[in-house]
Amino acid sequence: MYEESNTPLEDVSLVEPQSPQHSPPENSADAPVTQQDLYRLRRLLWIFGLVFTVLVAPSVVDKIQYANTVAKERAKYDVARELKQEFSLSSFSNASTLLANYVGPSVVSIRTNSHRGEGQGSGVIVDEAGYILTNYHVVETVRSTEIQLSDGRRGVATVVGADPLVDLAVLKTELDNLTAAQWGDSDELNVGEMVWALGSPFGLEKSITFGIVSAKERRGISGQRRQSIYQEFLQTDAAVNPGNSGGPLVNTDGEIVGINTAIIGHTYQGISFSIPSTIARSTYEKLRKNGWVKRGYLGVGPIKVTDKVARKLALERDQGVLVVEVRANTPAAEAGLEPNDVILTWDGVEFSDPTLMSRAIAATTIGSEVPVEIVRLENGQPNHRTLMVKVAARPVDSL
Repeated sequence: MYEESNTPLEDVSLVEPQSPQHSPPENSADAPVTQQDLYRLRRLLWIFGLVFTVLVAPSVVDKIQYANTVAKERAKYDVARELKQEFSLSSFSNASTLLANYVGPSVVSIRTNSHRGEGQGSGVIVDEAGYILTNYHVVETVRSTEIQLSDGRRGVATVVGADPLVDLAVLKTELDNLTAAQWGDSDELNVGEMVWALGSPFGLEKSITFGIVSAKERRGISGQRRQSIYQEFLQTDAAVNPGNSGGPLVNTDGEIVGINTAIIGHTYQGISFSIPSTIARSTYEKLRKNGWVKRGYLGVGPIKVTDKVARKLALERDQGVLVVEVRANTPAAEAGLEPNDVILTWDGVEFSDPTLMSRAIAATTIGSEVPVEIVRLENGQPNHRTLMVKVAARPVDSL
């Protein structure tokens, strides 16, 4: 039999067994933040930062830099577009075209034939009467040559005169209706100015190139077939090649400022040389009148004073011109000049550049007597003295 319980039913609670652990709070948001939670958060942030730096940051930086570059290029384009409307690029191209048309009719192509074979070069008409200026080395071995004008006409030109010392020659043609180029002043040129070279490089007529004046007063250029103490050049980067020799170098006004004459090497290498118009024009006028250039003559071989000689003679730096040769039967020999003398002054003017002194001698009136101050080493001591020199005419065949 079963014994009935005396406990009321409503007093009996049906309850789940409780775990020995504490129950979590009903709402986790209300739980306090522990140090462990903060550590985990910092670690997650550090990992995120590392991933951003390695993977995302470079892309962002590149995009920023690209945006800056695009903005700069766009700004450049906008400025160029505005300036292009004000300064048309075609105007520069038009300038070259105008110069080619303006100077072109004055440029001639020259072809020679001698025992040395066929040769070619260029020239420029400087007088409508038929006078043409070119390089001496273009017509060195001929007395007459064939020329071709820009309009296609051909004719014979005779050599009127030549000056090997500055590498110039004057030709005369009987062709008519010629257009002469105008002279400019090479002394007025500034380094950096634009210049154009015209001629027939490698026989290609009607060629024109342009560049800038790279330097002035270049002297003693090595590698030339004939060097002369009288030579002085304009240096340009206008392309000059074999066949351009004798053609004009012109300024922005289309005026002759030089005669193209030399390059370094067998072909153009970025450096060209032209005889300045101040020298070319003066030489032309003398050759046209006399057939050769009359120059005063001393008869010495001058060079710059070396440091060793300057110390021995107690000279300042860049003082005087050293005499390394005294030719027989010349004004120098007759006046008593000797090798190793240093010329301090010519006709009262001090010189330290052999070229400039030689030009001063050349310009001296033939037959005049000129005082020449020298210093000479005698008995181990520098001795100053003044000699009187009677200037003679330079022999035609004396180079």
